[in-house]
Amino acid sequence: MTDRALIAQLDGYGLTTAEIHYYRPDHPLLLQLYVWQEYDLPPDFPVLFDFLAMWRRQIEATLHSVRIAHNGLIRPAEWRAVDVIRMID
Repeated sequence: MTDRALIAQLDGYGLTTAEIHYYRPDHPLLLQLYVWQEYDLPPDFPVLFDFLAMWRRQIEATLHSVRIAHNGLIRPAEWRAVDVIRMID
Protein backbone atom coordinates (compact mmCIF):
# COMPACT_ATOMS: atom_id res chain seq x y z
CA MET A 1 0.00 0.00 0.00
CA THR A 2 1.42 3.43 -0.96
CA ASP A 3 1.16 6.64 0.99
CA ARG A 4 -0.72 9.24 -1.09
CA ALA A 5 1.08 12.17 0.58
CA LEU A 6 4.53 10.75 -0.18
CA ILE A 7 3.62 10.06 -3.81
CA ALA A 8 2.29 13.63 -4.16
CA GLN A 9 5.51 15.07 -2.70
CA LEU A 10 7.65 13.00 -5.06
CA ASP A 11 5.57 14.45 -7.93
CA GLY A 12 6.45 18.01 -6.83
CA TYR A 13 3.47 18.77 -4.62
CA GLY A 14 3.98 20.50 -1.28
CA LEU A 15 1.79 21.10 1.72
CA THR A 16 -0.40 24.15 1.13
CA THR A 17 -2.41 25.88 3.83
CA ALA A 18 -5.01 28.54 3.05
CA GLU A 19 -6.73 30.84 5.53
CA ILE A 20 -10.08 31.59 3.95
CA HIS A 21 -11.93 34.55 5.42
CA TYR A 22 -15.59 34.78 4.46
CA TYR A 23 -18.73 36.61 5.43
CA ARG A 24 -21.26 34.51 7.29
CA PRO A 25 -24.48 34.13 5.29
CA ASP A 26 -26.69 34.53 8.39
CA HIS A 27 -24.72 37.55 9.70
CA PRO A 28 -23.15 39.32 6.68
CA LEU A 29 -21.20 41.79 8.83
CA LEU A 30 -19.25 39.03 10.60
CA LEU A 31 -16.11 37.40 9.20
CA GLN A 32 -15.46 33.72 9.75
CA LEU A 33 -12.17 31.86 9.24
CA TYR A 34 -11.86 28.50 7.50
CA VAL A 35 -8.47 26.76 7.33
CA TRP A 36 -7.91 24.51 4.30
CA GLN A 37 -4.90 22.22 3.89
CA GLU A 38 -3.95 19.94 1.01
CA TYR A 39 -0.99 19.00 -1.18
CA ASP A 40 -0.77 21.37 -4.15
CA LEU A 41 1.58 22.61 -6.88
CA PRO A 42 2.96 26.14 -6.63
CA PRO A 43 2.82 28.75 -8.07
CA ASP A 44 -0.54 28.07 -9.76
CA PHE A 45 -2.14 26.07 -6.90
CA PRO A 46 -4.69 24.19 -9.08
CA VAL A 47 -6.12 22.15 -6.18
CA LEU A 48 -6.76 25.27 -4.08
CA PHE A 49 -8.30 27.21 -6.95
CA ASP A 50 -10.56 24.24 -7.81
CA PHE A 51 -11.72 24.26 -4.17
CA LEU A 52 -12.35 28.03 -4.28
CA ALA A 53 -14.30 27.66 -7.54
CA MET A 54 -16.47 25.00 -5.88
CA TRP A 55 -16.91 27.35 -2.89
CA ARG A 56 -18.19 30.14 -5.14
CA ARG A 57 -20.63 27.76 -6.90
CA GLN A 58 -22.01 25.79 -3.96
CA ILE A 59 -21.55 27.76 -0.74
CA GLU A 60 -23.60 30.87 -0.01
CA ALA A 61 -20.83 32.53 2.03
CA THR A 62 -19.05 35.38 0.21
CA LEU A 63 -15.25 35.23 0.22
CA HIS A 64 -13.42 38.17 1.79
CA SER A 65 -9.76 37.10 1.44
CA VAL A 66 -7.49 34.09 1.09
CA ARG A 67 -3.97 33.87 2.52
CA ILE A 68 -1.77 31.05 1.21
CA ALA A 69 1.26 29.38 2.81
CA HIS A 70 3.20 26.64 1.03
CA ASN A 71 6.05 24.36 2.04
CA GLY A 72 7.83 21.88 -0.19
CA LEU A 73 8.54 19.16 2.35
CA ILE A 74 10.98 17.08 0.32
CA ARG A 75 14.23 18.91 -0.31
CA PRO A 76 17.97 18.27 -0.11
CA ALA A 77 19.32 17.46 3.32
CA GLU A 78 20.91 20.32 5.23
CA TRP A 79 23.84 19.99 7.56
CA ARG A 80 26.29 22.28 9.32
CA ALA A 81 29.72 21.74 10.77
CA VAL A 82 30.20 21.83 14.52
CA ASP A 83 33.31 23.59 15.90
CA VAL A 84 33.42 21.75 19.24
CA ILE A 85 34.09 18.06 19.76
CA ARG A 86 33.29 16.71 23.21
CA MET A 87 34.95 13.52 24.42
CA ILE A 88 32.76 11.16 26.40
CA ASP A 89 34.48 9.07 29.11
